[in-house]
Amino acid sequence: MPENENQPTNPEEQAAQEGQGEAQQPQQVGFALDRVYVKDISFESPNSPQIFTKQWKPEFKMDLNTKHKPLTEEGNLFEVSVCVTLTATVEGMTAYIAEVEQGGIFQVIGLQGMQLAQALSSMCPNVIFPYLRESMDSLIVKGSFAPAMLAPVNFDAIFADAVRKKQAEMQAAAEEAQDSTAH
Repeated sequence: MPENENQPTNPEEQAAQEGQGEAQQPQQVGFALDRVYVKDISFESPNSPQIFTKQWKPEFKMDLNTKHKPLTEEGNLFEVSVCVTLTATVEGMTAYIAEVEQGGIFQVIGLQGMQLAQALSSMCPNVIFPYLRESMDSLIVKGSFAPAMLAPVNFDAIFADAVRKKQAEMQAAAEEAQDSTAH
């Protein structure tokens, strides 16, 4: 049998075989920010103007939340948002409640499973958070208060902690199921 018997005889067959070879190569990985925007913003100063007569030694309470959802059926375009609610109190009085939800649209190609979860829960919020900090400080300053200067957030550590907790819950559930079937 000649060696070239399996070789394509015309350019169309050769292109088709080359195309098949490319399809078997690993899918490329891509990550890109398409847009950053303010999704929701709110500011309240319920004790103004009395709060301005107090010595400014605020106590802060910060709530942080992240979420994400696919925007296309192909699953390569996602909306990711980070929401921070900051409450400042002075001498037991609420000075202000500021809330900013900063959103972003990201293209994520070639990631699946845990890698995709980490990109959406950690990498994307890391990109969005500096924009949220600027929006929050601007909002607070417009309310005639000193900027809050939010500290950076370690979304990688938050994600890792959530994964550990989920694994512990799954392990506990598996052990409980095993115990109930053993009786």
